Amino acid sequence: MAEASPLYQTYMRAPLRFERGEGVWLYTEDGDRYLDFAAGVAVNSLGHAHPHLIEALTTQAGKVWHLSNLYDVPGQETLGRRLTEATFADRVFFTNSGAEALECAIKTARRYQFVKGHPERFHIITFEGAFHGRTIATIAAGGQEKYLEGFGPKAPGFDQVPFGDLDAVKAAITEETAAILIEPVQGEGGLRTASNEFLRALRQICDDNGLLLVLDEVQCGVGRTGKLFAHEWAGITPDIMAVAKGIGGGFPLGACLATEEAASGMKAGTHGSTYGGNPLAMAVGNAVLDVVLADGFLEHVRDVALVFRQGLASLKDRYPDIIEEIRGEGLMLGIKATVPNTDLLMAMREEHVLGVPAGDNVIRLLPPLILTVEEAREGLKRIEQAAEHLQGKLKAASSNQGR
Repeated sequence: MAEASPLYQTYMRAPLRFERGEGVWLYTEDGDRYLDFAAGVAVNSLGHAHPHLIEALTTQAGKVWHLSNLYDVPGQETLGRRLTEATFADRVFFTNSGAEALECAIKTARRYQFVKGHPERFHIITFEGAFHGRTIATIAAGGQEKYLEGFGPKAPGFDQVPFGDLDAVKAAITEETAAILIEPVQGEGGLRTASNEFLRALRQICDDNGLLLVLDEVQCGVGRTGKLFAHEWAGITPDIMAVAKGIGGGFPLGACLATEEAASGMKAGTHGSTYGGNPLAMAVGNAVLDVVLADGFLEHVRDVALVFRQGLASLKDRYPDIIEEIRGEGLMLGIKATVPNTDLLMAMREEHVLGVPAGDNVIRLLPPLILTVEEAREGLKRIEQAAEHLQGKLKAASSNQGR
């Protein structure tokens, strides 16, 4: 009898044990090779065992791992300056995760209104289907009952409206509203994309009402949609933005970015982190930007994404009993399945290609941004084989029922 696991039973883990990776491929302990279109849920932005990231991490590991924020950390100054130069932001606070970046964003927005003489303004408008993290505040911001159940009263100050409903946003604004928080592309919520027009309208609403626009680009940022950040497609800028996942290329790293004005209330003692901005994370984060900001990299993402999406659209046309819709932007794509998404995910796994389940019966496809056209086509071939297998099962079941 197998020994019981000592771990919390909070995950439904697939029975796969990977021991190494290379580029877009993962290898199990048994030597089986899988095409990784999950990328650690959009984390491994540059794939596995990227030589530039390995060099940066190992070089720093031989110097100093941790200092705490009691002292200057030169890597923070470097990465912070590069992020502010490449974005709307003037200030950066480094964290270890996306949830921590969102916590900082929420506190920054509330503190801004407080120091402006509006302590009553602490409510934040959020959207149905959102996912902002697993802390008490961020599950309240996300508002999904499955994450809220059993953890006591929902943290106050979050007012949810339907995704994409501008009239509902306007109706939700009160004298207590501080900000609007949105994912430009909902990941967990099923690869639903906010239109450019909707994002522009939110920016205008915030400007007209003295509110801050807060973007959650934890999953859709750092090149994932073919721009450095997804909001760039709409031609707008936020006041505050949370990022993580891809910015560390696999190393735990997040950041809250803000304008000088939005961050004006965050003085010494108002926020902190023991591990945030540690030298190891900063070395890797800077190495990731070396690659992502290099000439031609984002163009490559857009080119490969076009091929990949066109291929998925072709599969949708040929397998309508399996695939209902293709969603998303860049290399953040989703297959809304006609069959249960878990069935398609299992069929894909049988073909040794990995994806990530999401809400609304969707499977997320989040390959490393270094994906080549040839690797995209290999993935399409395997997804087609999975769809073919499922279609055969459907036909067999239908034939048996007709007897």
